[in-house]
Amino acid sequence: MSGRRTATAACLALAAVLALALLAGCGSGSSTVIFKGKGESTTPSEAAPGTETAPRVPSELAIETGSPGFDATAIYRAVSPGVVTIRSVFGGAGGAEGSGFVLDANGEIVTNAHVVTEEASGGGRTPAKEVFVEFSNRNVLEAKILGFDPFADVALLKVEPEGFPLHPLELGNDAELEVGEPVAAIGSPFGEQRSLTVGVVSATDRAVKSLTQFEISGAIQTDASINPGNSGGPLLEGQGKVVGINQQIETNSGANDGVGFAVPTTAIERSVAMLRETGTVEYAYIGVSSQPLYPQLARKLGLNTEFGALVAGVVPGGPAAKAGLRGATGTLRFQAAEYETGGDVIVEVEGRKMIQPDALVQAVAAKKPGEKLKLTILRENQRKTIEVTLGKRPDQVEPE
Repeated sequence: MSGRRTATAACLALAAVLALALLAGCGSGSSTVIFKGKGESTTPSEAAPGTETAPRVPSELAIETGSPGFDATAIYRAVSPGVVTIRSVFGGAGGAEGSGFVLDANGEIVTNAHVVTEEASGGGRTPAKEVFVEFSNRNVLEAKILGFDPFADVALLKVEPEGFPLHPLELGNDAELEVGEPVAAIGSPFGEQRSLTVGVVSATDRAVKSLTQFEISGAIQTDASINPGNSGGPLLEGQGKVVGINQQIETNSGANDGVGFAVPTTAIERSVAMLRETGTVEYAYIGVSSQPLYPQLARKLGLNTEFGALVAGVVPGGPAAKAGLRGATGTLRFQAAEYETGGDVIVEVEGRKMIQPDALVQAVAAKKPGEKLKLTILRENQRKTIEVTLGKRPDQVEPE
């Protein structure tokens, strides 16, 4: 399923971090989406194990909850030992550099999938031949890729600690974030390890590009400066808890323009749970594209509702098509935008009103392939209930 997000970005690009800090990307119009992790690197030599490090202090204890304001220094002091630099080798001189963070004391590391994979010539993603993780105490360990999720741009790595303690970071709740709330980003932009930037939550519940044709829903928008090399590093709230993985920027200049996005912890937790279990991921799939409905448009169309989603397209042979859902038959130009009309209008999902544009995306994401999803639709202004048996999300979608 794909939502209709209004954006100026027209294509995906992995940003190359070269010695001169050049950015590579492509775009249509004035804006480019850049995934912030791709870069040339060489395989580092391992530092001697046993380097002394401070005892692990849980971040929730290291930051005084009663302190007024946003203490970026305290957050950095408590959290930075758990932030790592990741270098991937893809063969020949090709490589990538990004960031990540320690998830648990047993050596699990979380980063972006695009930091440790590359696009294959026939489609899909190919994992790096070698991955190295550098810690704040200068130790460098080789990591194993336990699995990666191209739909959420999340990868799970594993290292075997060699005589030194790790500093796991705590996951927070992205659902509790509010616009204007201060946040901090820590990572290795342009190879500058464990750099701190601060900003605010600019917006929540954004839909951003993944490594497939599907979007990542619930993404966090921030003006905290994030650049190539920050990919996979944590976005942190005021108590030092991870609320997202810094993933991409939308830019006119090729550098950070104050519009960055992070994969939310809800998506991270879902990915990690699947990757731990099988090393692969499975997402439910409904096979429709839709456009949000608002009161003025509803009145223009003469609909008996002021909310919902216009079904723009139905993938042939997909779950929605098999359930009888109907797509658009025409188009309408209205209030400086174009809408696909004449199809079904989804007004409720599992008994809940379709008021938020991504309500359908979230409802499908909460299900597993093979489970059923109950939709209430308007067809010729008459309410009707349709039950869809969800399928398994493909890497690519057939044209509607």
